[in-house]
Amino acid sequence: MLIRLVIDLSMTVLMLVAMAYQITGNTMHELAGVLLCLLFITHNILNRRWYRTIFKGKHNVRRILSIAVNLLFLVSMAAVMISSVTISHDIIPFIPINNDTVPLQIHVMTSYWGFIFMAVHIGMSWATIINSVRKITGITGTSRIRTIAFRVIAVLIVVYGVQASFEREMIYKLTIYNPFGWKFNDSSMEFLLDHLAIMGIYISGTHYVLKFVQKQDKTNFQNKKVH
Repeated sequence: MLIRLVIDLSMTVLMLVAMAYQITGNTMHELAGVLLCLLFITHNILNRRWYRTIFKGKHNVRRILSIAVNLLFLVSMAAVMISSVTISHDIIPFIPINNDTVPLQIHVMTSYWGFIFMAVHIGMSWATIINSVRKITGITGTSRIRTIAFRVIAVLIVVYGVQASFEREMIYKLTIYNPFGWKFNDSSMEFLLDHLAIMGIYISGTHYVLKFVQKQDKTNFQNKKVH
């Protein structure tokens, strides 16, 4: 579990580095992309048993959502990786292509979708991640004050993330390709805070939606049991 947590954290960091193209430049962007690709493949190898169980067992709402999100994340990342090979200038510059507009468009748009699906994917596993961190750190007890504090922090992150989403025009990045690029006069810290907050929207939203779904399933099960 510790190895998986380290890999997932490293993938998140590399995704953010790769998206900071205007800050890092092309060589660092491509290097981060290659490392991200290798870790993504490793992540899927470590979780290969999941693919064998897709069509097995009971498919409730949570499991259907999990399968859909994971497969969409897989498809978006595959599109990012395949398109990156055709538009590489530094690491794989020897593949000739006459017009890289289409693969560049696919690469940019699917990378933003991959970013969103990654955040949702993390949100679906958030309870498991928190439990693992608790075991590693030795924090096993519950605290109402700590819970309230974390929820307040989550709300603040979401509010800031919504604002950052509008300022960075995330909806257009997911739907419209801009051949001139999306330019911002960013500092590294500003870019990092904005994108972490945007991730926070989808992590928190997914986590609490799944908690609500789980609570509803439990209530429905108990009602059926009574009747």
